[in-house]
Amino acid sequence: MGNRVSAKNHPHDDAPDTAEAFRRLATLPPGEQRDALRAEIVEAWLPMADRLAGRFRSRGENLEDLRQVAALGLVKAVDRYDPELGSAFESYAVPTVTGEIKRHFRDHMWTVHVPRRVQDLRNRVRSAGQELSGTVSGRRPTVAEIAEHARMSEEDVLTGLAALESFTALSLDAELPGSEDGYSLSDALGSPDPALDVVIDREAVKPRLRALPERERAILYMRFFGDMTQNRIAEQLGISQMHVSRLISRSCRRLRNEVMRDAA
Repeated sequence: MGNRVSAKNHPHDDAPDTAEAFRRLATLPPGEQRDALRAEIVEAWLPMADRLAGRFRSRGENLEDLRQVAALGLVKAVDRYDPELGSAFESYAVPTVTGEIKRHFRDHMWTVHVPRRVQDLRNRVRSAGQELSGTVSGRRPTVAEIAEHARMSEEDVLTGLAALESFTALSLDAELPGSEDGYSLSDALGSPDPALDVVIDREAVKPRLRALPERERAILYMRFFGDMTQNRIAEQLGISQMHVSRLISRSCRRLRNEVMRDAA
């Protein structure tokens, strides 16, 4: 396995010649001899896997972790490669290892769920931005420039740019930039408005309130909207507090029955 092949047969000058080793591997039954030869082939191709892992070093993941993922992809490629198909091992291994690394990012690195299409847009926008960075001086490429370069719509570019900021999630307890008193994102979030719970009930009651006799409607408004006591209502209308209580009970019962009947 120590022999090298010419660059015209492999994309990399240092690619090992393992064609004969793969042919031997295919003939060996499971056992120590086969495992040893398999390990030799994997070790011979590890530099290629490390090179592929290095391409992803700027995406926020530890390089050593990426090398381990690439090595796992390489093992899968060695186990699945069939020399009888006629193609060079490298042409099969490169997409296998690269796919394993990309799956690692997709399945383990995103802390928020992002659809696969949006992830692809993110990668296209990121690549286009890096390619354009050398052609524009002192500024970031515009949305229109990225769209033209990557042959994307500006809407898709904006989606990809937004996804660039979604790779990791911000803790709700994280202190906001510029805050000096520990003000966090959770402090800026709203809370459910209790009044929303009664919106439907109030809308259902409105037409029934308008249908009540004028005095009963006035009593209910004074009691529930004006927050007046029954004694004050009685004094204002010149009737007894007991009579006010009966009118309130009768009106509420009527409203409740009508609303329940319509709901049924």
